[in-house]
Amino acid sequence: MSWLLFGVLLVLMCAGVPIAVALGLSGAVVVAAAHMGMMSVPTMVYSGIAKYPLLAIPVFILAGLIFERSGVAASLGGISGSGPADSAAVGAIMIPAMTRAGYPREFSASLIAAGGSTAIIIPPSVAFIIYSVLVPQASVPALFAAGIVPGLLVGGALMATAVFFSVRHGFGANTTEARPAFWRSLREAGWALLAPVIILGGMRSGAFTPTEAAVVAVAYGLLVGVLAYRSLGLRTIWGLLEEAAEISAVILLLVGLAALFGWAVDTVGVFNAFAKWLTAEGTSEATVLIAITVVLLIAGTALDAIATYFVFLPFLVPVAMAYGWDLTWLGVIVTLNVAIGQFTPPTAVNLMITCRLAGVSMESTTVWVLWFVAAMTGVLLLLTFVPELVLFLPRALGYL
Repeated sequence: MSWLLFGVLLVLMCAGVPIAVALGLSGAVVVAAAHMGMMSVPTMVYSGIAKYPLLAIPVFILAGLIFERSGVAASLGGISGSGPADSAAVGAIMIPAMTRAGYPREFSASLIAAGGSTAIIIPPSVAFIIYSVLVPQASVPALFAAGIVPGLLVGGALMATAVFFSVRHGFGANTTEARPAFWRSLREAGWALLAPVIILGGMRSGAFTPTEAAVVAVAYGLLVGVLAYRSLGLRTIWGLLEEAAEISAVILLLVGLAALFGWAVDTVGVFNAFAKWLTAEGTSEATVLIAITVVLLIAGTALDAIATYFVFLPFLVPVAMAYGWDLTWLGVIVTLNVAIGQFTPPTAVNLMITCRLAGVSMESTTVWVLWFVAAMTGVLLLLTFVPELVLFLPRALGYL
């Protein structure tokens, strides 16, 4: 059954079948072959999405769209919780500005694609919400808090890499645009800067849950867009509702079909047996961590966060529990691997978006992308072998 499950999945993916359909069909094939009852298929798909924490996903997506169209994201950057969405929002603004300042389009596309990948690490993260549903031992507030320091470290590594090459090659040296006054820019961005304070501060204080925080984010974005920036009208708001519904439907369809695949994996039980064998063999913890990192980095280039969770967590959670790893830390590590994959060819969904915005080919960005991949991988290894960098903040806040 294990060979059948992953064999069908591999064949379908190589045939170009969408990942959601490939996961669902491979799970359904095993259900049929093992005589587990075909009526369990629609039941498992429905139960995969009929979970209260998942309500936050469509609402956070709507909040991200409202922030983008109202002008909040222009002042603050991408805060949609989705890497592709943030790459599109920031790239549309920054790539033309960087081009005018003398930065090569290939460099700009690579940098923004890499920066956009941090959206699933820094809260609010849609990926963390889904992980908390699959791994109930890791709460959404704990994951959000655990993602802050890694997100800052990754951002610092990307900035250091960008500054190094900009200085070395003279990028941006011929800009004629005057730098805006700091205090004036800070004042203009005030409404935007309040958004993460309200969302994260409200959850920290216990005023509302993560799901309720998404609703508060939507209400705040609408108030700012309609009353403060006056950039949102009824026609625009209706369009945002339609777009959010479409994006949410795609994500939740993937979640539902992936849940069927995950149930089939769990029922077959191959990963539990393999995890017991691995730990019984006395394999060193460092060797297991490096092997997991390599596999996830490779998988991240072809799978998104949701698919990676459903395929690998049935194996990773038993291994983590056998070695005594914290499951909140595991969520950050797995998600950071996926984040690197979002701008690593050949799939590189973030890079596809920024290359389209910049009008360059993906192949022309490789020389820059590899440096940013190396920078983020260095941070990943640091967080992998020094877990306290991830865990000290959620512990200090009382989430662990």
